[in-house]
Amino acid sequence: MPALIAAMEGHGHLGLAPEIRDKLLAMSAATTDRALARVREGLGRKRRRYATHSLRRSIPIRTSADWNDPAPGFVEADLVAHSGPSARGSFIQTLVLTDIATGWTECAPLIVREQTLLSTVLTELRKQLPFALVGLDTDNDTCVHE
Repeated sequence: MPALIAAMEGHGHLGLAPEIRDKLLAMSAATTDRALARVREGLGRKRRRYATHSLRRSIPIRTSADWNDPAPGFVEADLVAHSGPSARGSFIQTLVLTDIATGWTECAPLIVREQTLLSTVLTELRKQLPFALVGLDTDNDTCVHE
């Protein structure tokens, strides 16, 4: 929130009274969600339903601290859907590979989300990496929308 507010103010998109700005910056994410609940309902947006706690505990999640200083070649892979807020219809997706050790990132577009095409694109991206691809970690099909 602080970075977003600073950026919006810096570009002239937001002007807040100091006391409002201080209160907004002090709000937790949960408080912000509660404060925006009625606004979101008015827009017709459905509330997200998050996985139950037992499900969350059963899925291994790695953070940067869990990598134990890996050598280059262990990458995170994500698909970014360029569909706006809706996943309906045809749209391009981007396969994004990010090396854990170096931050090196390679991207490639996918015209359709299909296994053979994804495999072909991954093979091409491997050729562009300045190191051998040693490991590929995916997010298990959670789609990131841009």
